[in-house]
Amino acid sequence: QVQLVESGGGYVEAGGSLTLSCTASGRTFGINYMGWYRQAPGKERELVARIGIGDAIDYAAAVKGRFAISRDTAKNTLYLQMNSLKPEDTAVYYCNAYLNGVGKGYYWGQGTQVTVSS
Repeated sequence: QVQLVESGGGYVEAGGSLTLSCTASGRTFGINYMGWYRQAPGKERELVARIGIGDAIDYAAAVKGRFAISRDTAKNTLYLQMNSLKPEDTAVYYCNAYLNGVGKGYYWGQGTQVTVSS
């Protein structure tokens, strides 16, 4: 299994920046890809960005050009650099990982709140 712990959320004014971190522990060598999702009040959880095998990266259209996903495999840590934040970016941000092999499946962190004021 894999355990994911997010950090870095907070309150920021529109136009500001935040960096989220997600540290993985457990069977990290079995992780195929990791990503960030978010869920705003009253809305479904949606993909923000993900990074997979060979460092293939996908971004949601709403964040492309403003957010950057990266990872440090030596530290088993995933990052999300968020720039030019907008009030509509306000949500709980979740780290996600897909594990292959023993314990195969999707794993989620506990979430971290990001609030952007107008």
